[in-house]
Amino acid sequence: MPEPNESRRLSSAQLFGLFFLLLLAAHLSCLRLPYFWDEAGYYIPAARDLFLTGSLIPHSTPSNAHPPLVLAFLALAWRIAGPSLLVTRVSMLLIAAFSLLGVFRLARRVANFEVALASTICTAIYPVFFTQSSLAQIDLAAAGLIFWGLSAYVENRPWHAALWFSVGVMAKETALLAPLGLFAWDFVASLHIFAKRFGQGPGAKSWLGRSSLLLPVVPLALWYAFHYSQTGFVFGNPEFFRYNVQTTLQPLRILLAFGLRLWQLLGYLNLYLLTLSALAAMWLPPIGNGDGERRRIETGTQFAFLAVTLTYLTAMSFVGGAVLARYMLPVVPLIIMVCISTLRRRVHAWRWIVAIVALAFVAALFVNPPYGLSLEDNFAYRDYILLHEHAENYLAAHYPNARVLTAWPASDELSRPYLGYLAQPIKIVRIEDFAAEQVMSAVDSRARFEAALVFSTKYEPPNPWFERWQSWQRWKAQFFGYHRDVPPAAAAKILGGRIVYEDRRDGQWVAVIEVEQRQDSVIEVIFRDPTKQPSNRTNAFLSLPTLLFRVANAARRARLR
Repeated sequence: MPEPNESRRLSSAQLFGLFFLLLLAAHLSCLRLPYFWDEAGYYIPAARDLFLTGSLIPHSTPSNAHPPLVLAFLALAWRIAGPSLLVTRVSMLLIAAFSLLGVFRLARRVANFEVALASTICTAIYPVFFTQSSLAQIDLAAAGLIFWGLSAYVENRPWHAALWFSVGVMAKETALLAPLGLFAWDFVASLHIFAKRFGQGPGAKSWLGRSSLLLPVVPLALWYAFHYSQTGFVFGNPEFFRYNVQTTLQPLRILLAFGLRLWQLLGYLNLYLLTLSALAAMWLPPIGNGDGERRRIETGTQFAFLAVTLTYLTAMSFVGGAVLARYMLPVVPLIIMVCISTLRRRVHAWRWIVAIVALAFVAALFVNPPYGLSLEDNFAYRDYILLHEHAENYLAAHYPNARVLTAWPASDELSRPYLGYLAQPIKIVRIEDFAAEQVMSAVDSRARFEAALVFSTKYEPPNPWFERWQSWQRWKAQFFGYHRDVPPAAAAKILGGRIVYEDRRDGQWVAVIEVEQRQDSVIEVIFRDPTKQPSNRTNAFLSLPTLLFRVANAARRARLR
């Protein structure tokens, strides 16, 4: 008969294998997709630098100072199985399965098997978690390690929790928010008045145990010290720090970001069906059974979850240039867990409600909402990749030697073959985006490019909410970098070209424009001397032989064109 610890370990291993196989089956159509957005812009180049040179500091892209744990994991996977799209996607699914196992263990510890199973399923198919499961980014890994740390915390194993959180901050620095929130909660819970009313909760009871929650500060500080010694910057390159910290610390922006974060936490992508159901269930009495009322998550544990959630909610309202939903992944499963536990405790038909919520999550994966969303939050990211892959293959087939005007991230997709879009790089001329001002700024440099790849940089719903609220439109542009992309036809007209390829998918589009080069007149060619500029009217006149020679050359070049 196996020892209890061995039995538990085998059970966890079996669950991990089951979660991984289910995730693998659900992501089969995504396993060979080229790299997308921030993957292509930072994480894959940084992991590739580590794989090729062993350097923890990337050199092919400016360092963002993110800790290197996930990048090192990818580099190790490439070392073992080879650097490929498939290896990357499968490696990230392993991390996702590990994270789901953390959700299951935590929910089972604070509630029961039924709540744990339902919470794990809903977390796995929640669109933001599902799409992040195979993307080479770091937020889901940090969230998974936080779940394991919380599981140790509620079991009153503070040093184990500190260890998990310490590993978590090496996945992403913001994982430090979880132990800081718990440390604050433990301090409040130790106060006599609070402890007398609500109980002290599952946290550490001793001063030493509470202090262990500050241990993750040490490895993070060591990483920043190393990063500073190598780059001269603590928190990433100056542009990264400016975008994510300096420009975000404005009172109105913080208030707006707090509202957006609250929406991502409670309502985004049909999550409101679960939170509103749980809120309505609070008006019902608990369901009784033979042993009394159905068990709820202990009040102290719920306050601990609340402390972590509020810490994330507040901090993510102050920092982060892009208000991305993936930044809230460490706390959304906690909301799911508490809501499902509440429904089970108070509603007889709770399984049906959870089933409806699960179906709504699946629908949100495929059907874009009537409001704006980040492309990485549902299968819109797959539409984006396929649109770009087809358009860039068209460019490679018809304009292999052309210089192409485009914006990031397509500029990286065209120039870096290892991102999975092209076999050979294409020369690019880059602009910031496809706002009217940026496209018009490229008109004067038309001689530098022969084609343009234009695309939608965001999902635009057909009838967006708040479209007529002018203040909101102004705030989006001022605080969150919002702009309207110039449509393909308008871009072609501005650039003086014609559309030779265009494709659309559910609110997104991409187009290839062949740019007609401006033809200089014979007189302009004759009198253009790139090496000399006439200093006065006298030496501006040319001798007759020189004039005839330039006329002949101009005519020959015109025929060649």
